[in-house]
Amino acid sequence: MAEYILGLSAYYHDSAAALLRDGAVVAAAHEERFTRKKHDASFPEQAARYVLEEAGIGLSELAAIAFYDKPYLKFERLMETYHGFAPRGLVSFLSAMPVWIKEKLFMKKMLREELAKLGQGKPRILFPEHHLSHAASAFYPSPFASAAILTIDGVGEWSTTTIGVGRGKDITFLRELDFPHSLGLLYSAFTYYCGFKVNSGEYKLMGLAPYGIAGSARVEEDKAKILDQLVDLRPDGSMLLNMAYFDYATGLTMCRDAKWEALFGLPRRAAESGLAQEHMDMALAIQEVTEEVVMRLARTARELSGEKYLVMAGGVALNCVANGKLLRAGVFDDIWIQPAAGDAGGALGAALAAWHVRGGHERAPLPEGAADRMAGAYLGPEFTRRDALRVASRNEAPCAVYDDFEALCADVADLIADGKVVGWFQGRMEYGPRALGGRSILGDPRNPEMQKKLNLKIKYREGFRPFAPSVLAEAASTCFELDRASPYMLLVAPVAEKLRHELPENYWQMPMFERLYVPRSELPAITHVDFSARIQTVHKATNPRYHRLIETFHARHGCPVIVNTSFNVRGEPIVCDPADAYRCFMRTEMDFLVIGDCLFDKAAQPAYADAGDWREEYELD
Repeated sequence: MAEYILGLSAYYHDSAAALLRDGAVVAAAHEERFTRKKHDASFPEQAARYVLEEAGIGLSELAAIAFYDKPYLKFERLMETYHGFAPRGLVSFLSAMPVWIKEKLFMKKMLREELAKLGQGKPRILFPEHHLSHAASAFYPSPFASAAILTIDGVGEWSTTTIGVGRGKDITFLRELDFPHSLGLLYSAFTYYCGFKVNSGEYKLMGLAPYGIAGSARVEEDKAKILDQLVDLRPDGSMLLNMAYFDYATGLTMCRDAKWEALFGLPRRAAESGLAQEHMDMALAIQEVTEEVVMRLARTARELSGEKYLVMAGGVALNCVANGKLLRAGVFDDIWIQPAAGDAGGALGAALAAWHVRGGHERAPLPEGAADRMAGAYLGPEFTRRDALRVASRNEAPCAVYDDFEALCADVADLIADGKVVGWFQGRMEYGPRALGGRSILGDPRNPEMQKKLNLKIKYREGFRPFAPSVLAEAASTCFELDRASPYMLLVAPVAEKLRHELPENYWQMPMFERLYVPRSELPAITHVDFSARIQTVHKATNPRYHRLIETFHARHGCPVIVNTSFNVRGEPIVCDPADAYRCFMRTEMDFLVIGDCLFDKAAQPAYADAGDWREEYELD
């Protein structure tokens, strides 16, 4: 009889559920996709219900439930931190403790109450440590029989960074760094100071960094201040933060604004206000420091483990710029990064830790033809043609239905080449923060207006943010300086030299948006201001329909690359079902929508009562 384990992450941010059957991943999903609340931290009731239904089982058929961290250890860390910093932090203490004493100290009871909503049954509940969940999520699905393991995030219970080694079914931790000293929290402090939201704006800070002027006096001064005043960085990558500058341990904000302003000569940027060159230089400075820390940690992991492969997880593992530079540095022969590297991936890791570490089960061989054990991260719900037609009927929305997928690909490829923006909704939803061709918005990378159009008319987000290319795996090396697969969009690499354009002499003196709209390559919509791109290689084995679309675009229009951005707008999660997709389509200036085999043309759609005014909602012009 098959043995099922349900993994859960919840109550911090990015709640999720994942289900294993005899150690293999059946399904996994973020709760936010169902509730439509960005970074939903609540108990993942709908995600858990989905993964159980995907397997066709009930709660009573589970062998165990694994929660992604240990609440008592986290409580111990909070109490010791408040005691260590007293009398500072009284306001934060009085705010946090009632919730912990009333609810989180009794996590098992609270989980039982939530699980009861899913049906009858009381499986045992396990609590692996937070960084074990991260490490398990990175090592067990990877293609490597043995590997060094590096996990870096804000904080779990105590650990903020761990170095370990995985061999067969076993994970051993070799070194760890404890709270409050944290690379993830350091990066989040700069996210906050540059005016972005912590736990979601870190991508924006990474995207802003290339607008900084590399090697300039300002960037070098900021880096020196970080390393002289904020961080004592050791040769092995460990660090001590100067807590006189930070407030996150016991306060209600990330850092002490007055001390930072005195140090950097720059006030904290207000959210949504203009971006000065100083902010861009600051973003580049902390990005370069982050890259140096990751590089040192990786070298230490190689030295301690003796392994030639590395696996990574934790929120900092989503810093794809650092990942790309680490790969090119050749510290390891190859790197594999968990696509759901943040807390959502902790649900999968907790289940895997329960199966392998506690259960003692050996790893199964890689499925035939598979690059790893993640099924391309296509682990969420899938919908039928009938579901798409139900949306069309409910909204009295005309659509063309294709019985020939080749004909659909040809028409969509031509629409993209004609400058149209197409919503592409196919197959199972992605697990992790990246849209990988299941829930994507697509455009032509050769179109110099495409980045502006996508940012301002479709996504309703900051105009400086770059877009990623999806490229046929077999053509990646002809377009980018990348010699291996990047299926999860977790590596940044330079655009191939032969595709680049020469920049104007005054390029780095131009204002931000003038710089942005200089065509830098033959693929301007996906080439960032420093000639980099965050690459997704598309593989026929894991997503044959998306691969076929790009293949058709290549055959008909001579380009093996398509712009791929997540199917959502600012402030909303990636769409989950056809109704979400149609709503997003109608509330933006997207031109066409494909759901399965159904093609919707915006020009043919009726008035949409739920459209609203998203520009007003997000206070955008």
